[in-house]
Amino acid sequence: MNRRTLLRLGSVALLAMATAFSGNVLAGETIKVGAVAPKSGGLAGGSTVTHWPNVELWVKEVNDAGGLMVDGVRKQIELIEYDDKTNPGDHIKALQRLITQDEVDILLPPYGTGFHIAAAPIYAKHGYPMVSVTSITDQVGPLTEKFPNMFFTLGTTSAFVEGVVEILKDARTAGTIGKKIAMVNVADAFGIELAEVARPMMKAAGFEIVYDKSYPLGTADLSPIMKGAKASKPDAFIAWSYPPDTFGLTKEAITENLDVKIFYTAVASSFPAYGGAFGPAANNTLGAGGVNPNDPKIAAYRKKHEQVTGKAPDYWASANTYAAFEILAQAIEGVGTIDRAKITQYIKDNSFDTIMGKIKFENQVSYKFWSVGQWQDGVFRGVKGTGVDGSVGVRAKSGWQ
Repeated sequence: MNRRTLLRLGSVALLAMATAFSGNVLAGETIKVGAVAPKSGGLAGGSTVTHWPNVELWVKEVNDAGGLMVDGVRKQIELIEYDDKTNPGDHIKALQRLITQDEVDILLPPYGTGFHIAAAPIYAKHGYPMVSVTSITDQVGPLTEKFPNMFFTLGTTSAFVEGVVEILKDARTAGTIGKKIAMVNVADAFGIELAEVARPMMKAAGFEIVYDKSYPLGTADLSPIMKGAKASKPDAFIAWSYPPDTFGLTKEAITENLDVKIFYTAVASSFPAYGGAFGPAANNTLGAGGVNPNDPKIAAYRKKHEQVTGKAPDYWASANTYAAFEILAQAIEGVGTIDRAKITQYIKDNSFDTIMGKIKFENQVSYKFWSVGQWQDGVFRGVKGTGVDGSVGVRAKSGWQ
């Protein structure tokens, strides 16, 4: 073998080593973040308002700032996302693909109570911290005991029902309403649990549920539900609803001219599109969530959200969702490594500065959330909450014009 051949072989070897080294550097320059939520199907109307725009905003904010500080260097987020089509089976398959094929470093939370509960065992099995946002349940105790990596930020079922019952009691004391309640619920984990908690709580408060009806998720024609509610001659109407039925039930209430002083629908009542769809008719309707629009952090977040995504955030869980992502980012940087066990422990042990204020988990649960809001003069304002400031008084509903 002559000298020229040796030099050529040496150059090839050096090139191969450099290529391999470069590949390792590139592989370590990003943090892979996985996200699965509906972009189609029954819950897409909610997730495309509350979940996906905040994913977009958070990733952009982190990457524009240079990335997350991990292993002594800043690493950009590489987002890998899938549409679960509002199908639990598709959701689980996508999660497994993210973990086993895409090998993501971090998983963002699902969208919807039922999907959180279905996905929790997979997050726990692989050690991914799950900072649950769009999940409301009274099973937080058993769930956090079973899944030490699971954290709740949006409150419990009882807290949400208590807020509504307090409003009903205040209205009755003021002589605004009587004791007759029409109550309906979407027949999934969210609506079923809320209705089950509400029945004994309302009875204990001296109310009579004169109409009690459930309907499947995705029900297109809700006119029979509203006709039945109106026929019961209620003083108040309460719906533990998801986005499509929140809009559908309100539309039917206007059509039927349901004359009640307290009208409450749950998820999506806080969406800007709700106020846009119903205009003045939305005034003084109540719903799940709320916000203090005068809070400087919230005002800055809302402005930034619209600038980046082209969409206004909702007046409830949008801020909680972004705050959950802030918690994950601060925990990752707090431990300085993608060690999911250490990240989980950091979330348990520390407090976090977020757009919702300072958040610290007590037994893996945050007690900083809005439970009931009301449309007042074009803004959905918080009227009941836990650990939050800036609530306003409740107004009685007076017709649909």
